[in-house]
Amino acid sequence: MLAKLASAGKFQEFKDSLTSNPQLKVKVLRQAEFYADQSTMTTSFITGIGTVIAFMMALGALLGALNTMYNAVASRGREIATLRALGFGAAPVICSVLIESLVLALTGGIIGGVGAYLAFDGYGAATMNFQTFSQIAFAFAVTPQLLLNAIILAATIGLLGGLFPAWRAARLPIAAALREV
Repeated sequence: MLAKLASAGKFQEFKDSLTSNPQLKVKVLRQAEFYADQSTMTTSFITGIGTVIAFMMALGALLGALNTMYNAVASRGREIATLRALGFGAAPVICSVLIESLVLALTGGIIGGVGAYLAFDGYGAATMNFQTFSQIAFAFAVTPQLLLNAIILAATIGLLGGLFPAWRAARLPIAAALREV
């Protein structure tokens, strides 16, 4: 049953009068609470699917970063060996590869964040709630906190993706790498 009260401040009084009557077995909720309760299953489903998709995309991005950085190290073997021959140790080589990986990841993260904001902020969508056979409408909100979290995740993926190639670059045999044409 739906009841419209004279003012929002009267809700608690209305709720108390109904729930204190032992002849009535009612659950008194505000309309927003009722719809939130009705849509929990659908909301959980959408959140779960979104989490699985986000994890798979992050894994793909990590593999892409690994591939990119391994390729960068392989194509610059002679330059890395030259630096090592000039006296640069393993630490500066590792740092240079990690910084390159981080810069690439942050650039991609910022471009992706701006694209997501422009494409999806305020975008409305709807889905069918099969519990109540009602439609659930929602709007995406790309908040500054969400963008910051995404950029931090992109930086983390970039650093992880550059870690093994940086380690490989630091262990590259100097003489063999200098002979490469």
